[in-house]
Amino acid sequence: MSDNQPIIEKIQTPLPRISGLLRQGFGHNLVNGFSAFLFAAAGPGAMTLAVGSAAELPANQIAVWLFAGYSLSGLLTILVCYLYRQPLAFGYSMPALVIVGPALMHLSLAEMVGAYLVTGVLILLLAMTGFIRKATRALPEPIVMAMVAGVFLPYGLKMIEVFGTGIWVAGAMICGYLISSLSPELQRRFPPLLSALIGGTVAILLTGNFNTSDEMNLRLVVPILVSPDFSLKAIIEFVIPLTVTVVGIHNTQGFAILRNAGYRPPQNLSTLICGGGTILYGLLGCVPTVVTGPANAILNVSGDREWRFVGGLWFGLFFIIFGLFAPTALQIGLALPIAFIATLAGLAMIPVLQSAFIAGFGGKFSLSALVTFLTTVGGVSIYGIGAAFWGLVFGFAVALIAERRDFDRRNI
Repeated sequence: MSDNQPIIEKIQTPLPRISGLLRQGFGHNLVNGFSAFLFAAAGPGAMTLAVGSAAELPANQIAVWLFAGYSLSGLLTILVCYLYRQPLAFGYSMPALVIVGPALMHLSLAEMVGAYLVTGVLILLLAMTGFIRKATRALPEPIVMAMVAGVFLPYGLKMIEVFGTGIWVAGAMICGYLISSLSPELQRRFPPLLSALIGGTVAILLTGNFNTSDEMNLRLVVPILVSPDFSLKAIIEFVIPLTVTVVGIHNTQGFAILRNAGYRPPQNLSTLICGGGTILYGLLGCVPTVVTGPANAILNVSGDREWRFVGGLWFGLFFIIFGLFAPTALQIGLALPIAFIATLAGLAMIPVLQSAFIAGFGGKFSLSALVTFLTTVGGVSIYGIGAAFWGLVFGFAVALIAERRDFDRRNI
């Protein structure tokens, strides 16, 4: 790949026709889009509520945060999926929430917004200098896929864990998934995730395991801009960890999943979008924009590879609606049993984990891939930067020291 490539990757033409979208808009693509949405909406939404409440932010500010993270991400997802015909989903960063949560106890939201804006500018600069392409080429694919396996393994383990406390819901979902997996013909007619969703829904209805204490009212979000305060303390403390979280953890996962599925993701464009999106999201109080790993994985679970991007269009549409009605939608999401969300996520990750383990440990760089995997699963955090990044760093270091023979000579 030449370093003289344009900053923005070429759009895939011809653009999809409406008739084709309608023809491919159901079945696997709808199920995968909805499953990815459920997974991506429940976890970050609940964590945002917890972080905002702990920081004593007004309820309307938390709602605007959710609007930015979901509705704007939905718009970006639809745009990129349509133009590049790839199931590439955007969202906002859960690890960033973990970083920002404690900070809001001693810094104002305006100071954090100042740090978000500087982070966005730095991400834009990284994309415009071509750094992202060079870094991606330098990292061996087995190391990246071992990191992906380490990040997604906890979702599979969580599914096993909740089976003990939510046996009826989890059991019904697993049975539905396995029944649909009995033959290729059944999988084509009844996507395994759809059967799992139906089984889980029936179990919830039969057990009455849908807990909502407050009356639900349909309410639209009214966006509120936050004036930034460029605090040197906040910038020094958070810009680098947030930038690494976006570029070195989230986006690396998302791109690796798409490459492993046979796509050539528009990495530079996506990074530019994350930089600009981080600035826009920041003005609404939200943490940085990212390319999502788990959602991309779920969108690639099944279906015709040429049309999986339609699942991304559904995902984006669901995100837009969720963000517009964030207070009500989050209330519904929080009422679902933990076993339902955890089992759905675990089942969706099964094919991703299979391919990640095969790609990570099936050939070259096996030792460095193992170091990457163990570091990522171990959850080590250094200087506020998460384990997935350090897994890549330690794995690459081991590859340079102990597995130089596995490198292509052109990349040493």
